[in-house]
Amino acid sequence: MITACGRSETQERQVRIATGSPTAVYYAIGAALSGIIEQELPNVDASVLVTAASAENLELVTRGAAEVGFTQSDVLVTGGKPKPSMVALARVYDDLLHLVVRADSGIEELSGLKGRRVSVGARGSGTTVTVDRLLSVAGMSSSIKRRELSLDDSIAAMRNREIDAFFFSGGLPVNGIKKAGGEIGIRLIGLSDWAAELRRVYSDVYVVRDVPTSAYSVPPVATVAVPNLLVASETMPEDLAYDLTRLLMERRGALATAHPAAERLDLRAAISTLPVPLHPGAARYYRSVKP
Repeated sequence: MITACGRSETQERQVRIATGSPTAVYYAIGAALSGIIEQELPNVDASVLVTAASAENLELVTRGAAEVGFTQSDVLVTGGKPKPSMVALARVYDDLLHLVVRADSGIEELSGLKGRRVSVGARGSGTTVTVDRLLSVAGMSSSIKRRELSLDDSIAAMRNREIDAFFFSGGLPVNGIKKAGGEIGIRLIGLSDWAAELRRVYSDVYVVRDVPTSAYSVPPVATVAVPNLLVASETMPEDLAYDLTRLLMERRGALATAHPAAERLDLRAAISTLPVPLHPGAARYYRSVKP
């Protein structure tokens, strides 16, 4: 009886982190954060969930099947209205929308996808949300031969010439895309011309970011980007939210070792989660370290 009681106390809380594909950024940072939580919060049992990413992560957090999750902010927000009951621990980095084609492809711009076989991302991912909106403002919603594949499956399908292009939204660099560049030979298609229309129709969260040559050893492009948040339910205890936010910010170096996107974690930028409010525990942490 004493042993059971002790075990219950040491596993008093659990933190399940909803991430994404094992070869993408969410998983790399989430797995590193899970290890840090295990080391530094002895009464918390941390684990990582492999998911289809943003939309599924929100669903898991909403129904209590995960405590925190990574998500693109456009999945949270439509017309400036945040998803009810959802709060943020931090703005983590920006997700850039990649449109990937083979290096020998004749596709040079978004309109070149008409009639082509294109993966728009896995069902339940933030990629599909952003791509559906992009195709809508471009008047191309019914112009492609649509496939819904994960990042890994998209790369395999392109390797086998089963698709002509694929989209993926992630922080730089996406390891799976970088690897595909060496194996297959790829190019990226610029999408920045559509950012203003996405902002006008859907949300101000859309911005333009550059993909430099150093990311994938291909010619640079400018594309659509969207802030990425680490979110939780508003019912998360304040002290736990405080501790998770503290570890996220204080262990940035260790997280950046897991993936370079974590280098973009910054105290000033982290609080910029509007229109999704900060969790009170996260807000308390940021106030405590304010210069």
